Amino acid sequence: MGIGTIVFLVIIIGIASYGVAIYNGLVTARNAIKNAFSQIDVQLQRRYDLIPNLVESSKAYLSHERQTLEAVIQARNQAQAAARTAAGKPEDGAAIAALSAAEGTLAGTLGRFFALAEAYPDLKANQTIQQLMEELSSTENKVAFARQFFNDAVMSYNIQREQFPNVLVAGPFAFQHAEQLELQTKEAREAVRVKF
Repeated sequence: MGIGTIVFLVIIIGIASYGVAIYNGLVTARNAIKNAFSQIDVQLQRRYDLIPNLVESSKAYLSHERQTLEAVIQARNQAQAAARTAAGKPEDGAAIAALSAAEGTLAGTLGRFFALAEAYPDLKANQTIQQLMEELSSTENKVAFARQFFNDAVMSYNIQREQFPNVLVAGPFAFQHAEQLELQTKEAREAVRVKF
């Protein structure tokens, strides 16, 4: 075995080691996205659990506003289904887009619900409803922070997978572009406001 062969083997081992390091870095970044989404998922689930309690507590006061209450529950169920789908593969852009759309619809129906709730003095004075609305408002802030953390992880992953020479490893090993979780409607971009 000559010196040329040894140099060639060292170069091959070096290139392979570098490729493995790139692959492992991409795996780490993809797992960071999954972890960041799981933080969103926890907060979304908390919100989804609060909404039926809020609607149920409000039914006695808003019995004649049945359409609004049903719209909130329907939007909540659709958003929850979209969140479950996105949780399975948070790096899937289509799942994240569907979640964004469902969350936008939910935010719009919650906005209408809160506007309606403000028109009823008995409802505004109810201690349970006030507490539920405050918890929901707090959860909205937590969702926003978790969404920001997720989007930061997505940006870091996308930068890492698009850099050269990482792109040479990302393509063959199916490290796809990840989508950020962006709210699509103006109403969804605004935090839920509780005014009593």
